[in-house]
Amino acid sequence: MLIPRPESEDLVDAALAHLHEHGIARPDILDLGTGSGCVAVALAHARPDARVTAVEASAAALALARRNARRHALDNIELVEGEWFAPLNARSFDVIVANPPYVRSDDPHLRRGDTRFEPVRALDGGPDGLAALREIAAGAPHFLRPGGLLAVEHGPDQAQAVVELLRAQRLVDIGVRPDLAGLARVTVGRRADDAGHDADD
Repeated sequence: MLIPRPESEDLVDAALAHLHEHGIARPDILDLGTGSGCVAVALAHARPDARVTAVEASAAALALARRNARRHALDNIELVEGEWFAPLNARSFDVIVANPPYVRSDDPHLRRGDTRFEPVRALDGGPDGLAALREIAAGAPHFLRPGGLLAVEHGPDQAQAVVELLRAQRLVDIGVRPDLAGLARVTVGRRADDAGHDADD
């Protein structure tokens, strides 16, 4: 998404809370579909010891993210062009955050308000709004380190569906975080650790 929104702050908060709680130094963080780069920039600024990788399929959006990173004089962000996990090979991360398209294709909000000024591909999540979320949930376990966190933004009416997507991938400690208005906008889950003592949520 190219226009920064308050809900995206919850992604940043979820990532930072996980890193702090688990005492992870020099973390590797992945921001999928970075858009303008606001989430990646916030994380890189808050954690200068982190290596933040920001992936974006749109070359124009990636150029904007690059300018934003440069404006904040951040040298711990790597910007990568590609679709979701495709350009990452065998890398692994302590945290993956994503604010993907999640609006249903037939939702009239796609043609109202400030959404009219954003690329449709940044908003349109397919017939049920879950196409990108489904792909991210399926790929995340292969790129998360043991105990690593996935945090995704979604529509307020999609929380249960996203919980089920994460549960289907055997993520644990699944939870939904409300925004300042009390709406369910971010769902998190962890990859089970390798010690075998994590149980399914």
